[in-house]
Amino acid sequence: MRAIIWFIRLLLFFLLFGFAIKNDQLVTLNFFFGSQWQLPLVFVILLTFAAGALLGVTATFASLVRQRREISRLRRQLDLAERNRASGETALTAGEAQLPMP
Repeated sequence: MRAIIWFIRLLLFFLLFGFAIKNDQLVTLNFFFGSQWQLPLVFVILLTFAAGALLGVTATFASLVRQRREISRLRRQLDLAERNRASGETALTAGEAQLPMP
């Protein structure tokens, strides 16, 4: 199984490397106020991919933190409910012991 995974990784690397070599033309990025950058096309694609991945990770991380916060809140509520239930059962057991037998 490891050999298959390494083969897929190697194949993916060579495909991306070939893509980078075929797209080495300079492109001009025009920004506001007349500023320009000239970069190889492969760098523009790489920067765009990295920015999208960073945005996706940030969105996922925010939702993960929110979910963890809610899980900890629900666990605290469950612990409190279990403690209340246990103390209620203890009170019932003590109350039953005090009842006179007929």
